[in-house]
Amino acid sequence: MQAKIRSTTVLGIRHNGEIAVGADGQATMDKHVAKNNVRKIRKLLDGKVVTGFAGSTADAFMLLDRFEEKLTSYGGNLKRAAIELAKDWRKDQYLRKLEAMMVVADKDELLILSGTGDVLEPDSDVAAIGSGAMYAQAAALALKKHAPHLTARQMVEEGLHIAADICIYTNHNLMIESPS
Repeated sequence: MQAKIRSTTVLGIRHNGEIAVGADGQATMDKHVAKNNVRKIRKLLDGKVVTGFAGSTADAFMLLDRFEEKLTSYGGNLKRAAIELAKDWRKDQYLRKLEAMMVVADKDELLILSGTGDVLEPDSDVAAIGSGAMYAQAAALALKKHAPHLTARQMVEEGLHIAADICIYTNHNLMIESPS
């Protein structure tokens, strides 16, 4: 069986009216770092939507393309596009086999699209996926509670750095974006 390229940490935070989504840059193949500067954050619709993906890279790109099609079809309505993608994901035999997750955000909403076709609005305005998700989420929740003066972007950056210090599948090469 061929080793899959996987492992990442994606973190999205809504705080004080701002949303930021970030990811590390590591791709792991089996037990080895395959690449340390992968770009897992994408802007869609002229920067109005930011996405971050985790899982199989090819699968994530397939879902990203489908999500962009849905966004265009539904006039940039993030939640409607996510729900329609989830419907396709659950019904389509090919899409059901894809192994990926996405965090998607516009200026108002932050959502997680899961590999089972779910659309989740995260508790506490913190969305985390990937190998280091629980480390990044724990750090983000603590930052929201104990450092509310920080911006969403600063919280994402610090949360990802904390995850990278703990998770062997996460590195410190970060990319962070906010929807315009």
